[in-house]
Amino acid sequence: MIGRGRILALSVFVAACGLGLPNTASAYGPGEGQGSQQSTSTSGNSNGKGTISATAGGVVYATSDNGSGPSVGPVTSTTTWTPPACYYAPKYTPAALKAHLEPIWNAESTGSQWDLQQRNTYQDGGKEPGTYKDFNKDKTGKGYWWDSYVTKGREGDPGALDCTKPIFWVDKGDPPPADAKNAVTPEILAELAYNEIRVPGTHPTLAPAGTTKVNLPTWAWLDATAFKPVSVTASVPALGISATTTAEPVSLTIDPGTPDAQTYPASGVCDFHNGRIGEPYAKGKANQTPPCGVKYLHSSGNGAYPLKATLTWKIHWTGTGTPGKRLPDGTFGATQNITVQEIQSINH
Repeated sequence: MIGRGRILALSVFVAACGLGLPNTASAYGPGEGQGSQQSTSTSGNSNGKGTISATAGGVVYATSDNGSGPSVGPVTSTTTWTPPACYYAPKYTPAALKAHLEPIWNAESTGSQWDLQQRNTYQDGGKEPGTYKDFNKDKTGKGYWWDSYVTKGREGDPGALDCTKPIFWVDKGDPPPADAKNAVTPEILAELAYNEIRVPGTHPTLAPAGTTKVNLPTWAWLDATAFKPVSVTASVPALGISATTTAEPVSLTIDPGTPDAQTYPASGVCDFHNGRIGEPYAKGKANQTPPCGVKYLHSSGNGAYPLKATLTWKIHWTGTGTPGKRLPDGTFGATQNITVQEIQSINH
């Protein structure tokens, strides 16, 4: 029996060299190589109005409402939960599965026993349970061959190897087999969309900016227009299901980078009020306590304190047949250096 890793390597080689497939999708399963134009999905596209879609196997992501720009990044779950590292989704029509498997068999590098078993399962079977005749061509248009995929960015995750079920057929309208872990559903789509969420970098405006004084309150606030809800929609056109995952900013946590500091409020957590976090500093507020900010109690000497600002995002989703559910909150932060100087006094 040949190892699945060797099968994967050969599948990728055949797809790239033997079949000459362009725009091969970046997400692929541990068992059967990469999605491509053989797949039931299409490649990335734009409608010219800023609506951009990207594909990963049978799943299509609409990202026009996602965060954009050079400072954006993925959120990190505030719990131990993570989106699935692998999942099952439609990948092949009968003709596409034939085009995928026959070059592998013809290469004669996977072993005659494995080739015979595969041919009996997908080409020459049909009489025994779990076997099929001629790649199920008589069911063309009535279902799809499903296969495993690895979630983008999770290729090195041990969980990426959990989806080991061989390629299997599912009739349209039927549920996938119970033993197909993480078979795509609206909920799985919502979790995959969570993995695609991108939020803006958290660099609050500070006053004073960059350099401040010991015992001088530093005001912090965020531009509300830059921190608005973002969302990603994941769908499987072949199945007619979708889910939209939305992230909304709820609070900013300030870590001064030293215990010798006082945060405002004392918890260091600044909540959203009236669509914004914090309050811009204005002339005449020097003696007021900032609703969001920090006061350093000691000089940073010849260096600087790494002030980290982390934004927490409330994440929820809606999907086909589902009015709405929560997912774990996510966080994304950034660090900026703050120089703190002693207040110089003049003695007469």
